[in-house]
Amino acid sequence: MTFIGLLLTALLLLVLVLFAISNTMPVALQLWPFDLSWEVPLAGAVLGAAALAFLLGALLTWGSALHYRRRARRMQRAAQLLEAELAELRGQQDAANPVPPAAPARSTALATSP
Repeated sequence: MTFIGLLLTALLLLVLVLFAISNTMPVALQLWPFDLSWEVPLAGAVLGAAALAFLLGALLTWGSALHYRRRARRMQRAAQLLEAELAELRGQQDAANPVPPAAPARSTALATSP
C-alpha cells in the first residue's frame, strides 16, 4: 500500500513539474478595487490558486469536524467516569463479601498395593 502511495505521489509531482515547465509565460494578476498588479508565471498563478483552494477546503473540513471531536471528548470523559464508578463499586463489593481462602487440594489418586 505504501509503495502505491509513493508511486502516485511521484506521478503527481512529475505532472506538476511538467506543468510548471510548460507554462512559464508571465501573467499579470490584478486586484480590482486597488491599483495593484503582480506579474507571475502562469504555472505559479494556477498552482497558487490551487494551493489556496486546498487550504480553504482543509479549513472548512476542520471546522465542520469540531462538533464531532467535541462530542467524542465528552463521551470519553463520561466513559472514564463510569469506569471509575464501576471500579469503586467492585471494590465495595469485594470488601463486603470477602472471598474465603481456598481449601487445600486433596489427592484423588488411588493407592495400589504391591
